[in-house]
Amino acid sequence: MSTRTDAPTRREQILREAARLFAERGFHGVGVDEIGAAVGISGPGLYRHFAGKEAMLAELLVGISERLLSGGRIRVAETPDDPEALLASLIDGHIDFALDDRPLITLHDRELDRLRESDRKLVRQLQRQYAELWVTAVRELHPEVPEADARAAVHAVFGLLNSTPHLGSRGSLPPGSRTRTETLLRRLAHGAFASLTP
Repeated sequence: MSTRTDAPTRREQILREAARLFAERGFHGVGVDEIGAAVGISGPGLYRHFAGKEAMLAELLVGISERLLSGGRIRVAETPDDPEALLASLIDGHIDFALDDRPLITLHDRELDRLRESDRKLVRQLQRQYAELWVTAVRELHPEVPEADARAAVHAVFGLLNSTPHLGSRGSLPPGSRTRTETLLRRLAHGAFASLTP
């Protein structure tokens, strides 16, 4: 849900390329020199920005969890008395993430266990807080739905939206399909939550 329009910093460029390469070839399949080459600097030059690959991985996975939670909290603050609009906004925000940051989804699925325990716990904590924003919105919209069902539905929708890495090869969607995919994901997510009530 980033709204920045200025050019990415060198650090952001490194992280973006590291995410892409790690997602394509695995954490251990990518060397520092390759990441450096992807952004036009020497491998050792990366150490001016990061202590190593492990630090890049931690910043990527902790960073995206922080971004999702922060974005979710902003959406909650923007729609305090309209649970339907809030849920729609949360869905739209997560769809943007799922379409724009597909390598990070792959990275999370494959490499989360490579983080230091403290970083892994932080990622899980941030994710739980983010999910609770959704559960609260679902229960406000459907107060008759048991909390366990609302939580199960939220995680099912996350699974649905986070399936985007499987939609195309090598990190790109089929040409011209962004709007169509976005519309389909939105319809499926809303349908899943609507099915909570008979």
